[in-house]
Amino acid sequence: MAEFGSPPAPSARPLRIALFSGNYNYVVDGPVKALNRLVARIEANGDAALVFAPTARTPAFRHAGELVSVPSIALPGGRGEYRLGLGLNREARQRLDAFAPTLVHVAAPDWLGLSALNYARDRGVPAVASFHTRFDTYPRYYGMRWLEPHITSYMRYFYKRCTRVYAPSPSMVDELARDGIGRDVRLWARGVDHLQFNPQRRDEAWRLSQGFANDNVVIGFVGRIVREKGLDIFAAAVRSAQAADASVKALVVGDGPERNYFEEILPGAVFTGHLDGDALARAYASADVFFNPSVTETFGNVTLEAMASGVPAVCAAASGSRSLVDDGATGFLVDDAKSAPKFAAALLRLAADPALRRRMGEAAREKSAAFQWDAILNRLLADYREIVSVGVS
Repeated sequence: MAEFGSPPAPSARPLRIALFSGNYNYVVDGPVKALNRLVARIEANGDAALVFAPTARTPAFRHAGELVSVPSIALPGGRGEYRLGLGLNREARQRLDAFAPTLVHVAAPDWLGLSALNYARDRGVPAVASFHTRFDTYPRYYGMRWLEPHITSYMRYFYKRCTRVYAPSPSMVDELARDGIGRDVRLWARGVDHLQFNPQRRDEAWRLSQGFANDNVVIGFVGRIVREKGLDIFAAAVRSAQAADASVKALVVGDGPERNYFEEILPGAVFTGHLDGDALARAYASADVFFNPSVTETFGNVTLEAMASGVPAVCAAASGSRSLVDDGATGFLVDDAKSAPKFAAALLRLAADPALRRRMGEAAREKSAAFQWDAILNRLLADYREIVSVGVS
């Protein structure tokens, strides 16, 4: 696995990073949180950043840095909460020219990202990409599996145009290298706020207020409620576990277009809707087991936040989760991501053994300590400087 190189001597000229993303402030998700942290660190470091992305009438939160809105349309196929950037219009291109970037960073292989790569090529500016989502796996959840090889082929073309590609987990680095996506794939991990997410946030009174009994084993789900998160498998595994152990209950934190569907297939679960800040941290720590069956995660921010909260995780043995969960030590990995019975068996093993949950939760918290935002972002900025000092390759 390729690592960041040794940082060169500081450049006399500050970095000027033009960042292009399909979403920067209108839907809260893991990639958006990471990109906002990156921009905030760039500016705190005395460098400059300018973000180009689609925007919505009502942003979901106050974003970091300066954001230039680009033309966009609502994403078709029932996912209208996300927007598809239509490239750089004249105003955005003029703003980009005036900014005079020393590095272009694209965060999605969409039309906007392609426009950014073309701009970088024409201006002789180095371009890098961060890999956040295996978009080529999405069609299987919407009855269009035949599209997968075509999307993968396009992703190979897109990412090979970048000087470097940053993947968020060692397993994802290996997967992209295996699939020929990117010429030079390196690790840009994610961090977690250990003050925000910690076991002391557990709140027994809050659990009772949500309808859980003292002896319930609460299985937590956190994230956007969309099909690619493995909703069917989550619901089937929980129902199977409940058939064997009535103390098992589900807690779902988040919202999304498939919430009504999820509520139908997961009767009796507690749905809180979207939470953030202290309320989110309390929900994590107040669960007994975290369950993430998704195979589309490239890292799994929610899994890391659960680990920092001292909660053992049951996850699919897929990219991202394989680099976070130590099977049998901090939780369990299930090789067959389509097998609800295997997930249910892992959930039941933890439900039946409070001491095991405690040991695994403590080990998960300890492992999460290695994921520190400051060190992670500093290494990325050092890598930026190395690329700018060498130039386009």
